[in-house]
Amino acid sequence: MRRQIAIAGLLLTMSSGSSFAADPRYPDWPCAQAKVPEISIAAVWAGPPLDEVGTKWKDDARINALVPVLAARKTPLDQAEKQITEFLANAATDKAMAGRLLFAGLFDTLNAQRSSVLNGLERVTRKQREAADKIRSDSLALQALQGASPPDQAKIDELGNQLVWETRIFEDRRRVIKFVCEVPTAIDQRLFALGRTIQQEIE
Repeated sequence: MRRQIAIAGLLLTMSSGSSFAADPRYPDWPCAQAKVPEISIAAVWAGPPLDEVGTKWKDDARINALVPVLAARKTPLDQAEKQITEFLANAATDKAMAGRLLFAGLFDTLNAQRSSVLNGLERVTRKQREAADKIRSDSLALQALQGASPPDQAKIDELGNQLVWETRIFEDRRRVIKFVCEVPTAIDQRLFALGRTIQQEIE
């Protein structure tokens, strides 16, 4: 069994190493989806220009409080869209300006969340590369122990158990990475949907 574990560790390392850099421009990017470092405003907003808006949304207490609620993925999208409609319907000032400020806040907030996810994925990928190297090293060491004469069964068992644990952590991380790779796209889609709702309300 230990020999099978060692071989499995080597195969795991060999098969996973090639997937770390799907795009040579971003050697630590682990996802099948192409890495897009930042969201383009033009891709998610077709409303009035935001050039002069900047960070003025932070000066509006109501918008400053609403933005994190709308941006949070735990807030269902349909509920967030309803809140936007209600907010803009009751806007005390110019509705178009309120809508632009609201979108600017959502863009800044969701873009920051997205950047955090991208950085986290690349950070975990670097840990995976280190873990793969460790699995390879320990697999070779285990094979050497198994081939020794006489074999030291205590050391073989200890290293075998360590390798099982390392491989399990590696696989758990790989599953998490696969799930988190979907998050940037989900953020893009959420921002686009919320922006579209704002545009419809201020047109």
